[in-house]
Amino acid sequence: MSKKDKHVSETPATQWLRTHGVAYTEHPYDYVEHGGTAESARQLGVDEHAVVKTLVMQDERAQPLVVLMHGDRQVSTKNLARAIGAKSVEPCKPEVAQRHSGYLVGGTSPFGLRKQMPVYVEDSVLALPKVHINGGRRGFLVGIEPAVLSVPLGARPVRCAL
Repeated sequence: MSKKDKHVSETPATQWLRTHGVAYTEHPYDYVEHGGTAESARQLGVDEHAVVKTLVMQDERAQPLVVLMHGDRQVSTKNLARAIGAKSVEPCKPEVAQRHSGYLVGGTSPFGLRKQMPVYVEDSVLALPKVHINGGRRGFLVGIEPAVLSVPLGARPVRCAL
């Protein structure tokens, strides 16, 4: 069976997508440690700008939040903090991110999170025709319409890209 035909077993993210009636396509790839969105985009033959990374961060009170950002851009924590009314925002340590999300770092999806957290999305992501985002496992992206990030996920648009 070729990789294109390979079915990935269900994850909390794909269960969430199915429960919410979201149409998605499955895109498995060979996970490379520290390869990030550049590696998944290269293997899948898609534009890295349309590969959305899921970042678990926290505010100054250590309250977790999720940021969805273009794969080829960085988050300005200063702009994000300003946009959400926090004093400061910083990335969570991997073990803390894992505890909040229920996913291994490198396999974090905004769908089916272990803990309810506010989700923010770089507003230009919503203008793309289609995005690829983690499906809840390392080496597995799902293709979805970006509108899914607003409804039913409830991500709030922000401008915080560098």
